[in-house]
Amino acid sequence: MNEMLEQIINRNDTWRGRPPHFQGQSISANSDCNGSSSLSSGHAALDAQLQQGGWPLDGTIELLSDGCGLGAMGLFLPAMERLSDQGRWQVFIAPPYTPYAPLLAARGIDTQQILMVHPKNRQERLWATEQALRSTTCSAVFSWLGAQDYSYSELRKLQLAAANGNSLAVLFRPNQAHHNSAPSSLRMQMREYRKVHILKQRGGNQSIDVDLSPAKDELLQPQLWELPVWTANSQHSPAMGV
Repeated sequence: MNEMLEQIINRNDTWRGRPPHFQGQSISANSDCNGSSSLSSGHAALDAQLQQGGWPLDGTIELLSDGCGLGAMGLFLPAMERLSDQGRWQVFIAPPYTPYAPLLAARGIDTQQILMVHPKNRQERLWATEQALRSTTCSAVFSWLGAQDYSYSELRKLQLAAANGNSLAVLFRPNQAHHNSAPSSLRMQMREYRKVHILKQRGGNQSIDVDLSPAKDELLQPQLWELPVWTANSQHSPAMGV
């Protein structure tokens, strides 16, 4: 076999092919599939469209949105609640705002396990994200990469760091980033209120919209959801530049 081709096939971010989800193969959340694992998103409609039946825990997830991405944290609250049982850190790297502790506590998330990291610059942000992903002490890593451009090799380094970390790895980026290639296992976009657009995922359905039910909301509690005004030509929000 050609040496260059063999290197590509052996890369962790190369999908070798397996029976696709939409051809009738059922993959349950937290199951092992070709060595990979997943965690239920807590949203049945979304789990049904995700190839592994939930959030992949063997690679990065990119979530693109108009705003700073903090509102989109509502998408991950059910998973954060489940991860609290592990007793490991849930890390927030360069969040644009301080998470609202009473809301997290109301959702059953142990705020004593929340670790805030405030890098001073772009390089520190990448370094902190990679170290958290490689650590076995983190059950979730949420990193706000800001509006800067990132090379494929930089993002692939994070993807490889997350490959064996067994943690929920989420990278928040602005909408315009969808024009650039990325090695993430799952790439999504928040276009409307309670609507997630799956841009790409390994071996599964792509370019589809998923409507999320409000059934998981806690009554009388604020919900970490944002209301982005998305258009095909929308510009990034200044709030993303953290």
